[in-house]
Amino acid sequence: MRVALQTALLSCEPIFVPKLRRSCYPHPNLTISWFPTKTLVFSPCRAIMAVPSRPTVQVRDNIELNETEKKIFDRLLGTVHHFGLQNQLRVAGGWVRDKLLGKDCYDIDIALDNMLGSEFVEKVRDYLLHVGEEAQGIAVIPCNPEQSKHLETARMRICDTWIDFVNLRCEEYCENSRIPTVQKYGTAEEDAYRRDLTINSLFYNINTSSIEDYTKRGIADLKSGKIVTPLPPKSTFMDDPLRVLRAIRFGARFGFILDEELKEAASCDEVKAALSAKISRERIGTEIDLMISGNQPVQAMAYICDLKLFWVVFSLHPKYEPAVSEGCDRLCVAYLDATWNLIQLIGNSTFNDEQRRLALYTAMFLPLRKTVYKDNKAKKIPVVNYIFRDSLKRKVSDAETVINVHYAFEKFLPLIPYFASNEDVLLTEVDWEREFVDVPLASKPRVLTGFLLRELKDFWRVALLMSTLVYPRNIDCTEDLLNKNFELERRRSLFKAAEDAVLKLGLDKIWDVKPLVNGRDIMNVLQLKSGGPLVREWQQKILAWQLARPSSTADECLEWMRETHSKRLRME
Repeated sequence: MRVALQTALLSCEPIFVPKLRRSCYPHPNLTISWFPTKTLVFSPCRAIMAVPSRPTVQVRDNIELNETEKKIFDRLLGTVHHFGLQNQLRVAGGWVRDKLLGKDCYDIDIALDNMLGSEFVEKVRDYLLHVGEEAQGIAVIPCNPEQSKHLETARMRICDTWIDFVNLRCEEYCENSRIPTVQKYGTAEEDAYRRDLTINSLFYNINTSSIEDYTKRGIADLKSGKIVTPLPPKSTFMDDPLRVLRAIRFGARFGFILDEELKEAASCDEVKAALSAKISRERIGTEIDLMISGNQPVQAMAYICDLKLFWVVFSLHPKYEPAVSEGCDRLCVAYLDATWNLIQLIGNSTFNDEQRRLALYTAMFLPLRKTVYKDNKAKKIPVVNYIFRDSLKRKVSDAETVINVHYAFEKFLPLIPYFASNEDVLLTEVDWEREFVDVPLASKPRVLTGFLLRELKDFWRVALLMSTLVYPRNIDCTEDLLNKNFELERRRSLFKAAEDAVLKLGLDKIWDVKPLVNGRDIMNVLQLKSGGPLVREWQQKILAWQLARPSSTADECLEWMRETHSKRLRME
């Protein structure tokens, strides 16, 4: 077995291994590596690393400007000529990279060699007014060295496109700090070496209409599909630790290979500590959101896991309980992997962008759904809430949606046999609760599902997706997930059957259906002077009655309510 493993690793050929015992780790001397080809490979005693095969990258020899870009650059050059400036105007970074890859890019950053961005945009505004054009919004974003934002950035709209202006930089640091003590205008070469990655260090010189590669390897790394830093990676990451996450994001996005020295630096304790201490949680959350919303979220999260950054990024409350099991980070990525693949199989059109984004977060944090911490009032709060609101500084609604789906998706589980069967199935596992007592047996699935959809609204398909992922719940699927035995076709069939059943019941958008009877009507029937728990109880009963009888009228509902209330009074 050992010989077969070594041979396969040396030849980079896939191998098949016997089924292993149920465990977060299949063997104490083996760790799992996931490749985009979905082949399961084992490598001895090494960190798990999702390594894409070497990409074939088509890189253009020159940059072709579209009409909008031509107009923007003409106005910038017009400003230089009008005021007799000596500026060399360069487009920096991602725009150059994407244009060389033949991709559209609307993120234009202009690097200035001898002037602050705020000074230059004032010149541009004056020039536009001089030629009879409207000067659109101008904003200045100050530097914040404590959060590793070292440059002032000026922004303005030209031809309905936001343009950022910064000066080329050269910095000097004191011995024990990465906050620059001296900042001065730098050369294009100095600025290129201060960039995060070689593929982002390229310039397009507007004055000469030429591409400039001052690191002498930006274009070469782009062609060979490598993620490399211009300077030694540890120095680059300590300058701005967020570059670790940017390297991961671009590596996943383009399917490029992370440089070995870069991986070593990214996973070292000093860089991890700097990422945690120096970078605002908002900036970290923004990078993570871009990864989750991107074209390769699994690859990105696998990199984060493999580089031992998972708990740095998704930090937990200091007093969470119960203890997180070893390998939980890998299980989180495995759930994400399964969900991503299941969504592709079901069809992307089933979910909109927001549903897909939150479905991936929901899946990734499934292993943490029962982990909690106590707030100042000793109330137990899901740790997922802390991750979203404190570790990532995301929207409160993101945390609420994911937690709500975590809570609600298990209610779908006992319904799946009913949805997946063409025959009536006895729903023995369902707690029907007392408000369903007067509901006919044949209508109870519709009533329960209707309540569930009213709770989940537009995210009911996300909850259904999670339930098909863990169904049946009495079987531990940890081993299968870690071994990438996702049974995608079976789970797709379960999802489609359940989705079709919900639609056949006429429950899509059921949360928009208004109750037949309002609170005032209830109070009149019950002869109450004010609302309270009794009114809320009857609202639930009426909703159940209405879901069981979708064609009924308000008068029929009121009549049923009077009869039911009279019976209750007689019994009392």
